[in-house]
Amino acid sequence: QVQLVESGGGLVQAGGSLRLSCAASGSMFSIINMGWYRQAPGKQREWVALITSGGVENYADSVRGRFTISRDDAKNTVFLQMNSLKPEDTAVYYCNAYQYHNKLGYNYWGQGTQVTVSS
Repeated sequence: QVQLVESGGGLVQAGGSLRLSCAASGSMFSIINMGWYRQAPGKQREWVALITSGGVENYADSVRGRFTISRDDAKNTVFLQMNSLKPEDTAVYYCNAYQYHNKLGYNYWGQGTQVTVSS
């Protein structure tokens, strides 16, 4: 089992910045990817960014160039630095960890943190 706890959400004006954190604990072995998803009201959850165990980053087109994902393995924490925020970035942001063990894949989710961008 892996437990994920997000923090850092809040209210910010358009053009501003926020930094989300995701602290992971539990059985951290065989974690392949960690990433961020978001869900806006009335919409499906969408992928935002991920970082592999090897440090390779990937981003959704809608956030590339504005958001940066990073990780601190010593603290088992993943960050999402969000710059140049837009009202359409408003959503609940969820941390995700994907673990592959004994030929099975497991997805773990945090409880989410609200990000609201005002125009």
